[in-house]
Amino acid sequence: MTTPRAAVAFALITAAALALTGCGSGTAPGGAGGPAGGAAPAGGAADALPTTDVLAGVRRDEAAIRLLPADVRERGTLALASAVGSPPSSAYLPDGRTFVGIDADVADAVAKALGLKLKREVAGFEAILPALGSGKYDVGTGNFGVTEERRKSIDFVTYVNDGQGFAARADSDLAAVTDLVQLCGRKVATGAGTTFERTLEEQKDRCAQAGKPAYEVNVFNEPGAVWMSLQQGRSDVVMSTINGIRYAVRQQPGTKFLNEYRRLDVGFAFKKGTALAPAFQAAVNGLKADGSYDRILRKWGVTASAIPASRISPPEIPGPVPGGAKAATPK
Repeated sequence: MTTPRAAVAFALITAAALALTGCGSGTAPGGAGGPAGGAAPAGGAADALPTTDVLAGVRRDEAAIRLLPADVRERGTLALASAVGSPPSSAYLPDGRTFVGIDADVADAVAKALGLKLKREVAGFEAILPALGSGKYDVGTGNFGVTEERRKSIDFVTYVNDGQGFAARADSDLAAVTDLVQLCGRKVATGAGTTFERTLEEQKDRCAQAGKPAYEVNVFNEPGAVWMSLQQGRSDVVMSTINGIRYAVRQQPGTKFLNEYRRLDVGFAFKKGTALAPAFQAAVNGLKADGSYDRILRKWGVTASAIPASRISPPEIPGPVPGGAKAATPK
């Protein structure tokens, strides 16, 4: 999704998907679909995006500013590419122009702390990481999970912890997906160019190894289309971000959150070898110290996704191993 017009189209698709189930209250089935941390997003009705200003208290962080490259301090701007996914990570308000979400609030707070003005451009999720390497943008946001494959060509500065999760219709016989073999013979909807698509494709042969029919991966470029495919019965399961799924099922009666499959740190993305990373890391940690970081996460109902401290390109958090056993988490 690359333009406000496309964002409006996404809103219409989502509205249509909700209409299929007569959504009105935004109540989660059985309470299972509430945001991480158990709190509803602030800002009014359950189906409204919060608009509370949580950045008013952000002040210049002189220590972080001193870590900026001299040329960046001098020009005072950064080119930011933002992918529009789904709430609470990123979305447009109904006006089709105002970009909001965790990504937007954290980026704006960091820019304010660093005394910089962001020149934000909305770009397709799959296009941002390659464009960073070419120098088109200084930094990118899009709920980018830190993976070993991405670390080969991209530097990250972490600011939240999210990951991979599953959802299904409320009448599904699935209660949780702890092993991808449980998906064999089913249709799984997910986003194009994501870690979800990669995970599903890399593990697809496990169904044959288990003597079961393969699962089918249905890939969509727009989040609204993912959920519509589930509501219409063209897909049996959705695989997406943990926070995004929790938010979405809260808006859509007739769907349920299954479980967290694996966790991933999420960060600002930069070209490999960037000199901007130390300043961004210091700014994020400064926001944690002054309470601004917690206010942002409370606004979006994702306090369970807080990180203890920002890190630069940390190792990927190991995911579930075949058979559903839990892998160790690095310290």
